[in-house]
Amino acid sequence: MIEEIEIHDLGVIAEARLEPAGGFTAVTGETGAGKTMLLTALELLLGGRADAGLVRPGAERALVEGRFADLPGSVVERVGEAGGDLDDGVLIVARTVPATGRSRAHLGGRSVPQGVLGELAEDLVTIHGQSDQTRLRSPSRQRDVVDTYGGHADLLARMRGAHARARDLEQTLARVRAGERTRELEIASLTSALAEIDDAEIQPGEDVALRDEAARLDNMEHLTQAAALAGAALGGDPAGGEGGSGAIALLEHASRSLARAGEHDPALATLASQLLDAAYLAADLEGELGRYVAALEADPDRLDAVHSRRARLAQLARTYGTAFGEPGPDDPPPGSSDAVLAWAVGARERLAELTDPGQDAEALQEALTQALAERGAVAAELTAARRTAGADLAAAVTAELHGLAMPAARVDVEVAPAQPGPTGDDAVTLVLTAYRGAAPAPLGVGASGGELSRVMLALEVVLAERHGRATTFVFDEVDAGIGGRTAAAVGERLARLATGAQVLVVTHLAQVAAFADRQIVVAKGPDDGGVATTVRIVSGDERTAELARMLSGEETDTALQHAADLLDRSRVQRWSAT
Repeated sequence: MIEEIEIHDLGVIAEARLEPAGGFTAVTGETGAGKTMLLTALELLLGGRADAGLVRPGAERALVEGRFADLPGSVVERVGEAGGDLDDGVLIVARTVPATGRSRAHLGGRSVPQGVLGELAEDLVTIHGQSDQTRLRSPSRQRDVVDTYGGHADLLARMRGAHARARDLEQTLARVRAGERTRELEIASLTSALAEIDDAEIQPGEDVALRDEAARLDNMEHLTQAAALAGAALGGDPAGGEGGSGAIALLEHASRSLARAGEHDPALATLASQLLDAAYLAADLEGELGRYVAALEADPDRLDAVHSRRARLAQLARTYGTAFGEPGPDDPPPGSSDAVLAWAVGARERLAELTDPGQDAEALQEALTQALAERGAVAAELTAARRTAGADLAAAVTAELHGLAMPAARVDVEVAPAQPGPTGDDAVTLVLTAYRGAAPAPLGVGASGGELSRVMLALEVVLAERHGRATTFVFDEVDAGIGGRTAAAVGERLARLATGAQVLVVTHLAQVAAFADRQIVVAKGPDDGGVATTVRIVSGDERTAELARMLSGEETDTALQHAADLLDRSRVQRWSAT
């Protein structure tokens, strides 16, 4: 419940404090005095849109601070999640609107986004104004009222989920069917390409190995001559003569020479040993070169085969030697055999996607048929629930209207087939028979402003009694279009509602205000040559005088007596009702 709202420099209000307390509080005052600013202040605290135009002329910023007590558990939990704290169980909410710049919101002493305040609004306060009458004419709003009364939140969530699944499958199936020919062509292209690559039986690094082999086969004569000359240099005369000695013989001779002298110096003996090792190594190399020359054999057929294989790999590399999709840092070099193998891996993955049974039109159609059946079952369940809830709601609202000076009124809820959507397959219409002999008509067609005001109040009362949705109700101009005895009936019903909740009503009718436990007057006053608005609680003679003003526009003896009688009758009616 609202304990207090403090306002600074908001519109025509320089400074004001609203303390509605519990029960029924009526807010009255002349037109243009600033009653609406009180509701604007409350809407700001509940996450409403901030506008620099709300700042009082000449002020740097507007400030609204509210104190809320008797908080529901959901609000306490959300405040904790936002990092805020309570002050002895009281929640302090503040909103600052600068003349320039962005507004700021504070929740329990912690700065929060505006949206966080909006999340708490429904659990803190239920506000109804004249705009709600317009919304009540909307079929979607009427459907929402029935769903709220019936407690269909879980069923609606299932309906939205089933509808979304069916819609997604419909869209996927449409895309698959539209692209079926393109898909078939891509499958055929990838299948052909992979068959060509598989037929080639490419080995990792094969193009590099073939390149090296081709270099050897193309230079056979030069390789043979070089190896033979090297072998001759090691084992005999490099020139092929008779008188020379090869490197092996020379190394052996040098080793023997040092070995003889090594008897007198160990250092030379070590060197002699190393020369002998070198001679052995040279002899091994001579043997390797001999075997290399013996193994070399010109093979024109092999050379042709290597060149043919390289040509085939090159052709594949030109076609498939790039990355399949976006290239990555670990991809093999473009134009290589390894790049062709990597392309084949990506192509197989894409082919698997295209041939996935789940992407097949027939499989998708089967899944869609099942999804539509599931959606239809949920929609039928929701329709039945709406018919049941609608009948109960109609009976409860009708009973409320009888107590609101509409003794012959009747409300019915019609649930008819409509275009399927995420909220089901129903068009829900509230039909009002306003008086005996009147033709039933949808609220959006035939109801007057006064009738809508009472239907709206009856709906709110019924919803509150069924679900206990909020402990604070705020009504702005709920008495629009009514007067006299009807206004008194509305006032009495608001007073009854206030026995279990906090009710704050902005009204211009004395017959409504007279039923209030507390009356707050918003009035204009002088402010340095301009006009400021004051907010004060009236009681006793002051309240009688305010009611007299509301009744006749002036405080004559007759008006004052009428106001006093009105207060007495309202007290009796309230006592009788309880």
